[in-house]
Amino acid sequence: MKLHYLPPSANSQSSLAVVRELGLDCELENCYGKTREPAFIAMNPCHCAPTVELDNGIAIWESNAVMRYLCNIAGEKGEKLYPSDPVKRAQIDLAMDWRQTSYYPCLPAIGYIVFGMDGDTEAAKAKFEELQEKHFKVLMDVFLKDTKFIFSDTPTIADLAVAPTLTLIMARPKFWEAVPQKVKDYRTSVLEHFSHTKEEFGMLEHMCTTCEHESANDGL
Repeated sequence: MKLHYLPPSANSQSSLAVVRELGLDCELENCYGKTREPAFIAMNPCHCAPTVELDNGIAIWESNAVMRYLCNIAGEKGEKLYPSDPVKRAQIDLAMDWRQTSYYPCLPAIGYIVFGMDGDTEAAKAKFEELQEKHFKVLMDVFLKDTKFIFSDTPTIADLAVAPTLTLIMARPKFWEAVPQKVKDYRTSVLEHFSHTKEEFGMLEHMCTTCEHESANDGL
């Protein structure tokens, strides 16, 4: 089994952290600059990372699907990140679905300037307002209402789906200043727990905090 990943990508970092946390026997392949090559596209026509390549040639991509798969093949070891208890698993799944459909779509307009993409400030402001008015409230007042992590006293793959991506907001310092402290503290707690992936987490943070895009310092 091989995990194709991009070191500075929050989506890749989540799967990488699962591999390391669970001690999985998995070859790690940095696919930077390779996702558009014919061999990669033949494996994964969506040309995205992370991608798990199985020994029989089957490929699995989309970061949440990859994390679920890695936990499932880990047996009992995977329980700590993706419990089999129906209620706990459903809570993790709903948070991960929320991440995909509600929260994460706000981030490209804000943070993808770090990857050299469009930096329309007005679009970024609108998406940040949505984060403030809707999604951060769900995170703080529902998912983290009674627990340190999402519906849990210990981190799960739901936290790996959410916390590393918050780093993207750092690409716009004035936006990051306005992020609620509870959200900032939550991000720190998750990343500190998965200290074996500190180097990769740090790559994205460095890219964001040193972002020189012309719109990076625009205010709210």
